[in-house]
Amino acid sequence: MKLAFAAAAAAALIASAACAPVVQGGPPMDLPPGLQETAQVGSITMSSGWLNAEEDFSETFSEEVREELSRCMHGTAPIDVRIHVERLERASRAEALLTGEGMHTLQGTVEFVDPGRDNLVVGRFPISVATTAGGRLAGLLGDRQMMVSEEFGRSVCDQAFGRNPRDPGPHNATRG
Repeated sequence: MKLAFAAAAAAALIASAACAPVVQGGPPMDLPPGLQETAQVGSITMSSGWLNAEEDFSETFSEEVREELSRCMHGTAPIDVRIHVERLERASRAEALLTGEGMHTLQGTVEFVDPGRDNLVVGRFPISVATTAGGRLAGLLGDRQMMVSEEFGRSVCDQAFGRNPRDPGPHNATRG
């Protein structure tokens, strides 16, 4: 019995450590103006609490955010990005099929960290986004995680660097 309890306690400790936020936390902090022009995306590290998501969410999210950030961080000074996702809600496929409506939402905190300055946090932004399911067909067949992750990355660019990395159009999974 003691062995089973010890194993359960160890598993709980490991599971909670894996979900520990990678961000330091604190109040929002704008990037220094010079860094907005010289930053280049370095590594991206993501953490989350318990999310109702597909197994590949972390990979999809990181890829989409990197793609968006690489469009607005065109400098040469590598800056690492740490993101803690606090909330993810995806529209129901059944609701989208029946009504053609639904929203995907994602909320998290993004920290920009300078690895050349002993991992000093140089910017922190709370990000909260929502995007439509895209109608009946997109709501039924679309990659919901990719859509909301792309919107999240676009919002990071807008808030941290003051620019939208993409023009609106059919090449975007979201409204652009």
